[in-house]
Amino acid sequence: MSTERAEDPAEEVAPAGHFRIYLGAAAGVGKTYAMLSEGARRRDRGTDVVIGFVEDHGRPRTAELCQGFEVLPRKKVQYRDATFEEMDLDAVLARRPKVALIDELAHTNVPGAGRHEKRWQDVLEILESGIDVITTVNIQHLESLADAVEEMTGTPVRERVPDWVVRKADQIELVDSSPEALRRRMLHGNIYPAEKVPQALSHFFTAENLTALRELALRFLADEVDEALLQRLRDRKSGPVWETAERVMVAVTAAAGTDALLRRAARMAARLKSDLYVVHVASGEESPKDREVLASLEALAGDLGAAWHELPGEDPARALAEFARRNQVTQIVVGSSLRGRWQRWAGGASVLGKLIDAAGREGIDVHVIARRNAAVEQTSGGPAEP
Repeated sequence: MSTERAEDPAEEVAPAGHFRIYLGAAAGVGKTYAMLSEGARRRDRGTDVVIGFVEDHGRPRTAELCQGFEVLPRKKVQYRDATFEEMDLDAVLARRPKVALIDELAHTNVPGAGRHEKRWQDVLEILESGIDVITTVNIQHLESLADAVEEMTGTPVRERVPDWVVRKADQIELVDSSPEALRRRMLHGNIYPAEKVPQALSHFFTAENLTALRELALRFLADEVDEALLQRLRDRKSGPVWETAERVMVAVTAAAGTDALLRRAARMAARLKSDLYVVHVASGEESPKDREVLASLEALAGDLGAAWHELPGEDPARALAEFARRNQVTQIVVGSSLRGRWQRWAGGASVLGKLIDAAGREGIDVHVIARRNAAVEQTSGGPAEP
């Protein structure tokens, strides 16, 4: 028997408004400018377009492009002896434009600013009301990619968007820029103030980092295009010929670093266009701390669009192998850090070895993922970029 999350977050929202996202590899590629340019074209054709929230970051061309739009007033919020400005969600809903331009989808609202913690939650409510939204996001803010970006750049990614929210978009458009062009823009003062440029160029905005981030963005967009094409083909031709045969399962425990394992499995599943099953075998001896960790993993699974299953069983290898067989899983993902925990559970027996043997008999591949560097695992929330 297994317990599955009662609802998939990806199915909880059916936006009535049209949702478009401008995706970039990093700050400064021109996402906000592209969003405003599209808004201006629609406005000039007679569409009712307003700015719900746009931050020009002191960039003259962006500020100039904001001219001519109706800009809704921001909400001023007092927090820790300082005043912050946030988007006024109720003002957007009351105004009811045809299109709202809302920058920085991954933004975390200041506590007390409204009924939602995250701007993407504000956007979903606006879409539900029937208002079209055009927004922006950088690739590092996607939940399934954030930990890989942290490890690659050494910069914490504190603001994150569940993958299922981004995949809800009717259109995702990549705003592309070569690493060399982006670094030139940085040197010319078109992205950050002059005093921040040297540190940015030597840390987050290195040519190597920008190349890798661009590759992530291109790969994500290619996956989305492939999925749209496959769906179109399925709609035109019935039968199994267009269906993927891959199904990925990841086995999780409360061990440190399992969140990274789960994100890695989600990336594998996305590339394979497969379902992702997240499975925990309960020993009945989990501590309150373990249960807290497992609850956070279940929430993360939801953000990644995966199904959570909890299995009872004294024999974890058998329980996992049976679940994989019953659900026609083709790929099992486990972490190398699970080996010690499972061996202690089984009194020294190699549970991982038993799982590999059982999976092999069923023709199921098992991927053992190396444990992430401890320093990276300890990285937690923080600014998305320098």
